[in-house]
Amino acid sequence: MSTRIRVIEANDFIKATSEGSLDLEESKRRLRAIAVTIDPVVNYDAMLDTRQAQSGLSVADLWYLAAELNHLRKTFSRKMAVLCSPEQFDHGGFCALGSQNSGLPVQTFTSFEGATKWLTSEGPDV
Repeated sequence: MSTRIRVIEANDFIKATSEGSLDLEESKRRLRAIAVTIDPVVNYDAMLDTRQAQSGLSVADLWYLAAELNHLRKTFSRKMAVLCSPEQFDHGGFCALGSQNSGLPVQTFTSFEGATKWLTSEGPDV
């Protein structure tokens, strides 16, 4: 079975304020705009790459972004890997947990290879 992976870079959806903090409303708007461009019939798995985020993402920021993904579950209903820096791994794990609690198969990774391996595996989603 082939897997189609859509990699979504941090600068595609994360917007920082002039002070360097997350502009949550604009970031959520950008996620919604990305969701419109993804054809749900194609069944993409997604990788959110937050390693190069221009703003520091707090646990709460990641939680709110995960909640937005839950609202977009028709688009992001398949496996989703959250790729983050090692320093942000715990925050990313919290984001994944919030999504998992809503039934979305999300895992956090610090390596592109690990995320790709999980996305292409046929085992349990979470």
